Amino acid sequence: MPSRPPSRPLPWLLLAGSLASLGGLDLGAAVPALALPAASGPTAALLQSLETALNAHDEAPLAALLRAGPGLDPQQLRQRHQRLHQQFPDASWQVRQGSSLRDGRPTVTVKVSGTRVEGGSTYRLDAQQTLILQSDGRQLIGQTVLAESTLLRSGERALPVIVQIPDAVLTGQRYNVDLIVDEPLNGALVAGGLTAVSSQQLAAMESPSLDLGALGGGGLFKTVRAPQTPGSQTWAMLLVHPKGVVSATKRVRVVADRMGLDP
Repeated sequence: MPSRPPSRPLPWLLLAGSLASLGGLDLGAAVPALALPAASGPTAALLQSLETALNAHDEAPLAALLRAGPGLDPQQLRQRHQRLHQQFPDASWQVRQGSSLRDGRPTVTVKVSGTRVEGGSTYRLDAQQTLILQSDGRQLIGQTVLAESTLLRSGERALPVIVQIPDAVLTGQRYNVDLIVDEPLNGALVAGGLTAVSSQQLAAMESPSLDLGALGGGGLFKTVRAPQTPGSQTWAMLLVHPKGVVSATKRVRVVADRMGLDP
């Protein structure tokens, strides 16, 4: 069986260094248009500066680009950025302009990857967010998270898995949360578990308890229900396979009408 997962790098901390919702955004909030009439989306030059700052081990460049605003707490974000570099010394960020929403607001995609060696095992991180960023032309002054997910895998090679969870669902809707092993099991015993992560646990970087059980199929397959009020849900999954351990998180927006499913 594979070695145990690392004691410190938790999957829901792995976006800490990107411009993340963990920087202060209320994860129970909906995805409104930010009421910042003097602000606009960041320029290509500012996004390049953000990428350079995120990839620097010195916190000063990142601090210079951030100003407190809706969804953005610069101090907390810098602390998480520093912590992620400690957990994954070779962490690398990519910041790219994304497609525009129906109302014309531009989006930004932030990706982070890295590795960590612990107890003779190598852990590989891949994480991604889709954000709406607000700028005053020189600094970033607000953010809204549209989608975010993380994937952490151990083993001699990254176990091929597929995470199938929607980015957004309707209030009260039942939906599937699946983590699929994308290769034959050949009789291998696989264990796994799923739990919801509260906004308080995310803000405090706390690990929720997660019970593992034997899985009869080629992965973890659960049907869950969205809450009756708009907001978000964050799921944490753990899958133990003879060839490695896989942990994943996914944030799901919960909206009141179908227009909100594809903003």
